[in-house]
Amino acid sequence: MKRFNKVSTVVSAVVFAFSLVGPTAVFAASPATVDLGSAGNFVILSKTGISTTGSTSIVGDVGISPAAASYITGFALTLPAASAFSLSTLVTGKVYAPGYADPTSANLTMAVLDMQTAYTNAVGRAPDVTELSAGNIGGLTFAPGVYKWGTGVTIPTDITLSGAANDVWIFQIAQNLDISSAAKIILAGGAQANNIFWVVAGQTTIGTTAVFNGNILDQTAVVLNTGAQLNGRALAQTAVTLDSNAIIVATSSSSALVQTLTPAVSATAAASATVATTTSSTANSAVSNSSVTAAAPASGTSLSVTADREELIAKIMELIRANMNASFNRNLTVGSTGDDVKALQVWLNTNGYTVALNGLGSLGNETTIFGQLTRAALAKFQAKAGINPSLGYFGPITRSYLLVH
Repeated sequence: MKRFNKVSTVVSAVVFAFSLVGPTAVFAASPATVDLGSAGNFVILSKTGISTTGSTSIVGDVGISPAAASYITGFALTLPAASAFSLSTLVTGKVYAPGYADPTSANLTMAVLDMQTAYTNAVGRAPDVTELSAGNIGGLTFAPGVYKWGTGVTIPTDITLSGAANDVWIFQIAQNLDISSAAKIILAGGAQANNIFWVVAGQTTIGTTAVFNGNILDQTAVVLNTGAQLNGRALAQTAVTLDSNAIIVATSSSSALVQTLTPAVSATAAASATVATTTSSTANSAVSNSSVTAAAPASGTSLSVTADREELIAKIMELIRANMNASFNRNLTVGSTGDDVKALQVWLNTNGYTVALNGLGSLGNETTIFGQLTRAALAKFQAKAGINPSLGYFGPITRSYLLVH
């Protein structure tokens, strides 16, 4: 089995040094999860329309109701005779609409009701923190809890959700939710996208190439701009609009699209430091505006890296790509997800078989999703290496070739 070397301690030290000037911490208790009911069976569920342009890749089932299948556009759906679902080359899953064979219509009606019930339940939870940062939450780190705004919320720079695997976050937003282009929702400490709920009364807009983790329960529309990625669900009571996006349904075992670095550092390297300036006196939030207490981690501890250090991140990622600790030990194909998919994309990009020239899959923007671009790049490598058939399937023959070479 071919392995990459571990990320160097030097990289860990650099990340630690810059983490001391990082985001604000927010503390709250973890609430109970939001029961999505049968709506949780869908990665996208809409009442009025689902449209896409470009090379969108969706992993999970898609549904619409009460609007008909004709309101699903850009997917080139094929409906087998007397089938309960249709298919699309853009969807690794099934597409459901009213009028398909039973019990599809009844199931969709129930799923939409469950979606609306989940929204009502989530928006009615008692908040732990209200009106944080007047709705401009870029750069903050959130502990588990319920956060409420009577306004819209903007995410102009990366935010981090830090907690354990079973912790829950609920964000109640009375107006629009906007995440800027290239901004990321980063998960740390084992936080799971499946346990994050963005409850939005207005429109949710995910900016170009932004990375979004969590379930969106939207009373109106969800819009993903060009190249945006979603690890979670888009459950909209009106429409969902896509443009060359990568979307994967979140589960309790799925990996986040963006996670914090987990460098290997010896326990003797651990040290701590505190950087502090002013503290907010806002009674509801008890948030330190510019103070962070951080510790260099022992082995296996996660560090978060924020958006205001893009140049540093780029340098670190170059080193990580050269020293990534990953193993290729399973078959991979379109629809596969995981860190080994990202490692494969890195390998292809750094060995002359470019997954994408820019955006998703390009060097430095590798993802954990095996889509058509990954398949095409892998097929080029296989053809060059004389591996037949050269179909872009990462199976035993290709794995054996990498082991030897």
